[in-house]
Amino acid sequence: MSAKIYRPAKTAMQSGKAKTNLWVLEFDQEKPRTIDPIMGYTSSGDMKQQLRLTFENAEQAIAYAERNGIEYRVIAPKEATRKSVSYPDNFRFNRMQPWTH
Repeated sequence: MSAKIYRPAKTAMQSGKAKTNLWVLEFDQEKPRTIDPIMGYTSSGDMKQQLRLTFENAEQAIAYAERNGIEYRVIAPKEATRKSVSYPDNFRFNRMQPWTH
C-alpha cells in the first residue's frame, strides 16, 4: 500500500485559491480497473482509491503515513512566479522597449 502526499493546485474553473493550502494524502491504485461486460461501466475493487485525507501541513501527512505504515512519496508544490505589472508602467519614460500602438 503506497500513497502520494501533495498540495493541490488552484482549480482552473475559478480565480480563487480555496483549498490550495491543505495537503492531501491519496492512495495509489493497487488493483487494475475492470469494465463491466453488461453495462460497460469502469469499476474497481480497490476501495482505498476513494479515500482522500487532508492535512494542515505536510509534516502531519507524513506523520500519519509513518504511524500507519504507509509507503509514501511527497510531491513538492510548484509555486507560480508572477511579476507584478501595472498599467502605468506601459507609459514610463525609462521603459526598456519603446511604446507603440
